[in-house]
Amino acid sequence: MQESVFTALSIIIVIASLMALIMRLFRQPLIIGYILTGVIVGPFALHILKSASTIQTFSNIGIALLLFIIGLGLNPKVIKEVGRIAGLVGSVEVLLISVAGWLVGRFVGLDFKQSVFLGVALSFSSTIIILKLLTDKKEQNRLYGKIVIGILITQDIIAAIALLFVASQGSHQHIALSSLGWLALKGLVVATTLLLIGFRIIPKLHKFISSNQEFLFLFAIGWGFGWAALFQAIGFSLEIGALLAGFSLAGLPFVQEISSRLKPLRDFFIIVFFISLGSRLSLTGFGSNLKLLLLSGLIVLILKPFIVMLILSLSGYTRQTSFKAAATLGQISEFSLVLILLGNASGIVPDNVVNVITIAALLTITISTYSINYSNFFYNLFKKPLGLLEHGTRKREKPLSSRQYDLVLFGYKKGGQEFIRLFQELNKKFVVIDYDPEVIEQMDHQHMNSIFGDATDVELLDEIGIEKAKLVVSMITDNNANVFLVKLINKINPKSIVIVHAENVQQATELYELGASYVVMPHYIGNENIGAFIKNSALKKSEFTKYQQKHVDYIKNHYSLSVIE
Repeated sequence: MQESVFTALSIIIVIASLMALIMRLFRQPLIIGYILTGVIVGPFALHILKSASTIQTFSNIGIALLLFIIGLGLNPKVIKEVGRIAGLVGSVEVLLISVAGWLVGRFVGLDFKQSVFLGVALSFSSTIIILKLLTDKKEQNRLYGKIVIGILITQDIIAAIALLFVASQGSHQHIALSSLGWLALKGLVVATTLLLIGFRIIPKLHKFISSNQEFLFLFAIGWGFGWAALFQAIGFSLEIGALLAGFSLAGLPFVQEISSRLKPLRDFFIIVFFISLGSRLSLTGFGSNLKLLLLSGLIVLILKPFIVMLILSLSGYTRQTSFKAAATLGQISEFSLVLILLGNASGIVPDNVVNVITIAALLTITISTYSINYSNFFYNLFKKPLGLLEHGTRKREKPLSSRQYDLVLFGYKKGGQEFIRLFQELNKKFVVIDYDPEVIEQMDHQHMNSIFGDATDVELLDEIGIEKAKLVVSMITDNNANVFLVKLINKINPKSIVIVHAENVQQATELYELGASYVVMPHYIGNENIGAFIKNSALKKSEFTKYQQKHVDYIKNHYSLSVIE
């Protein structure tokens, strides 16, 4: 059995790789390739995917990792900023779409309960699809991205309530309401416990936790999975548990390190989720249910985004924020499939409705993948008519440069103090990045911007806006890390001044050949002198040419080494 599962999974991953290659060649979203892989390996085609429970377990791992990492990036201020509007939009959208879906169900001949199931299923949007695409675009911290995350949390809470009512079918109403109160109490107790431990106890242990990278990695997985499983056990979705588990750690200095280490693991398991999604396709009774399918698709793809956009516009948000938030929500959630299947198991929802929702989910997810990836194009296309929605003062996006720094220092202990004094004198926004938790704690005590992380972490460099930094200084003694930084910065930010540290002449020669603006060597010049020159250079790279040449000549004359000038 284990060998057959391994063989099947291996074949599936190979097919997924080939589909991803095709998507890359045709410049299409990779998610589409993964869903098509599921269609190919599922019962609709090759029927390779036979162990549904194993694949579902892998899918849940990917879901938990994705939501946990999203939670790590959430600032507690986000709730205050968008919590009210997200709750309003999420609640009103679910209500109105549920009513619209119910009307469609009655129109095509479904009974009252079947129509209710249809309407509720159409109202939920896919947390996994949306957050995956938002993080791929690095827009989860944009204003519209934060609003969307809040809407999804609202939907997940409503989904948990809907699931409770489905499970209590056949019971009297007062029993259902009693169960609802018990669910709310359990959720409140567990969430409060989680946040108290995360906000009060874990910060006191952060030095111990981050002192060993292997333990930090294991702690992160245990924390995220443990709380996700607990929330699922008490009746909520694992998505809510994983998201809150990440949020509870969001203020700690090592979150960037956790996030960067978990992302490769997340990407693999989330691929399995999309494959599993595609494998659910069934065209049984497709023709006879075409009317229901088309009307359901119109509700999800057009009416749902329109309702969201209208509410946000009436609440004072700009047309761009309103449009891009609305454009992300035009699909059916994976939870909708669970809800419909439960209704089918209880004898309420017929097979044809299950098939319609499954096909509609796959189609709307595919279409919305394009609407999210190309939201800027579609916004510019409809920008003028959308202006009709804007009246009066608008709640605008805060500048995106809040986490972009003019000056960046990697490494603090080996000469970094002098550069920090220089940065303060220059009165420019700067950040210190170090792999030592004690350094980060010291920076926090001094109220300086600092991040615990690795200089070779591309995600981290992108997060701090390294492509716009005017000066990058590395006092790291690891030559491989310095080589990586010089190569990367010269590629994505050639105007930036790059100052790195070298322990010997061979290292300095290599770094100069790769394009370093200046290489600090212990025996040649002190940090104080280079600091004085930086102040006089007005942070212009061209001013470093003569200064750099002096050092190159010094190396050539004293060590007879050839350095590219």
